[in-house]
Amino acid sequence: MPERLILITNDDGVNAPGLMALKEELGHVARVEVYAPDRNWSAASRTMTFHKPLRVDRVQLLDGTVGHVTSGTPSDCVSLALLGLLDTRPNLVVSGINAGLNVGQDITYSGTVAAAMEGVRSGIPSVAMSLDVGVDPRPDADYGLAARFAAKLAAFLLENPSLPKGILLNVNVPAGTRGRNPQVKLTRLGGLAYKNYLVTGKDPRGRSYYWITGDPLTDVPPEEEGTDIWAIANGLISITPIHLDMTEYSLLEKLEGWENHPWFSGD
Repeated sequence: MPERLILITNDDGVNAPGLMALKEELGHVARVEVYAPDRNWSAASRTMTFHKPLRVDRVQLLDGTVGHVTSGTPSDCVSLALLGLLDTRPNLVVSGINAGLNVGQDITYSGTVAAAMEGVRSGIPSVAMSLDVGVDPRPDADYGLAARFAAKLAAFLLENPSLPKGILLNVNVPAGTRGRNPQVKLTRLGGLAYKNYLVTGKDPRGRSYYWITGDPLTDVPPEEEGTDIWAIANGLISITPIHLDMTEYSLLEKLEGWENHPWFSGD
């Protein structure tokens, strides 16, 4: 049997503890290659670099092994690897483990999820892994359970390549998992995960600045039952299948009447 290969990346940077925990556990499942950004790209979404050249360097990772660090975004990292820098096409792409949740409608901001989307775009089964580390992540946050779960899921996907084309799995692990094994729930996307607000102030030169920030919503309304947000609030690992095809097919037939209006045809 040919050697199986997993490509891993993240949006927290090549030295992030979640990346190293993920690499260690996935190494028990298959050969692992790391292509990760040289800095934090949280909330980068699917940003791609087309306006300037990118750099890729071999680097010694925190565990002493060799990986690759790039000057690009998480999506760039996956593209660089898949477009020719890897010697073999990977069987799986895993992005993470992100320091913080990626749930609900806010996943469209996520560089972690975006990297998995890039894998799916190239026809490779992909997983985005995130861990609830709280509002102020501790440097000693325990990524162990999330990494071990990622390895179990990866092993299953490699042995059972059943994900339909265009689908990635968005996985979120709740906080406080040290020493226990939470149940797993298949979920749908929830609504808003954060309440955003604007912080304003003056810099030392008297110029106004604006800082967009947000706090996680703590109340989970009844309609969120069965969502990723609900699962995390109830201490469950959430697995949400995400489709790159965002077409709302149920509206296509309902909106056909628009085609009869002059503005639609350009008359």
